[in-house]
Order: sequence, then C-alpha cells, then structure tokens
Amino acid sequence: MNIGLVLQIVVSLLLIVLITLQSRDSSLGSGFSSTQKGFHTKRGPEKILYLATIFTSLIFLGLSFLNITIWK
Repeated sequence: MNIGLVLQIVVSLLLIVLITLQSRDSSLGSGFSSTQKGFHTKRGPEKILYLATIFTSLIFLGLSFLNITIWK
C-alpha cells in the first residue's frame, strides 16, 4: 500500500476529529435566522483548536496534491 495514501487517510481522520471538536453555541436551524450575536474572539484552547484545524487542512491539501502528482 502506498505510504502517501496511508498518510492522507490518517490526516483526514485527524481533520474530521478536529472539526467535530469545534463546537458552536448555535444549532443548524439558527443559521437561517437573521439575528446576529455579535463579534466573537477565539481565545485559549478554542484558538489552538482553530489553528490546528487550519494547519491539518493544509497538510491534507498538500498530501492530496502529492498523491495526484508524485505518488500515483
């Protein structure tokens, strides 16, 4: 099995976990309402989780491109 594919699967599972851990105070139905709750600043663990999600998604994107171009 290709090592690039295995790495991409592991990173994708990590990305799913990180996205799932990011919780919001609103549900799906409140996304369609017109009320706004104001500006929210990420602090502490919430910011670390947010940045880790961005970093992991960039790694996933890079592995995807490598799987397409180099590791065919």
